[in-house]
Amino acid sequence: MSIKTIGFIGYGAMASLMGRNLVRAGYDVVAHTPSGRSNGAEADVPMLASPRLVAERSDAIIICVPNDEAENTALHGPDGLLAGLRSGQLVLDTSTVSPEQADHLAALLGERNVAVLDAPMSGSTPEAEKGALIMLVGGPEATVTLARPILDHIGRITIHAGPAGSAARLKLVVNGIMGGTLNIIAEGIAYGLAAGVERSVLFDALQELAVISPHHKRKIGMGKAGHFPSQFPPRLMSKDMGLLMEAARRCGVPMHGMAAASQNLAASNRNHADDDYSALIARMEREAANR
Repeated sequence: MSIKTIGFIGYGAMASLMGRNLVRAGYDVVAHTPSGRSNGAEADVPMLASPRLVAERSDAIIICVPNDEAENTALHGPDGLLAGLRSGQLVLDTSTVSPEQADHLAALLGERNVAVLDAPMSGSTPEAEKGALIMLVGGPEATVTLARPILDHIGRITIHAGPAGSAARLKLVVNGIMGGTLNIIAEGIAYGLAAGVERSVLFDALQELAVISPHHKRKIGMGKAGHFPSQFPPRLMSKDMGLLMEAARRCGVPMHGMAAASQNLAASNRNHADDDYSALIARMEREAANR
């Protein structure tokens, strides 16, 4: 199948950066946002009125929405994506959704002879801008091969996690570790400050440690500056932690540390909904260290 036009369902901060890279690669891009607003959209990306129109205009579709509910709303109804899909198309679901939702989408599109991958990405807006996301994909090898030219323009590496739904499950592992680690860092910083370690010494020392990932060093830098431009908002991190906790419950896996992190991130979301999820550092500094 020749893919010339790629349609987006959801065109927010991450999707618009992916779309920009695909336009640079020579693809035509169209998009629909449920809100009707083109958050960061390029002038040469037509914004269409419904998911159905995106499906009708596109050879491949990338779904990038916040949660299961938003995805199902985009799929169903007379103007939904399913109403416009045709046999032989390709759908990449880059959303972070529940494993059950990923399984549901694979079954729905399989009935329509539409190739589909659950393809959540690991990375934030800096990686999306550079086309350096880590793409996690679940589905048949043949579909991965079909999608690889697209994946190679939005990510620096593609990891085939296994059959349909595998990447959705792997993404929860990744984001759980990310959120859980940030919570541990925030607690450590709060203790250091409360115990009297000089603030700049504490933050600068953490930047030098090999045990802290480059991602979390970036978040520590935000904490030191007290400035949290939203690369990954806490409402999405809190949602992902909730998905992980429910998925683990279904599997009978205890997650005591993840549960604590989930609660702290949920509390942080109340006051920092429009910031980056690393604003948890500021909350812990303010509350635990009395600053």
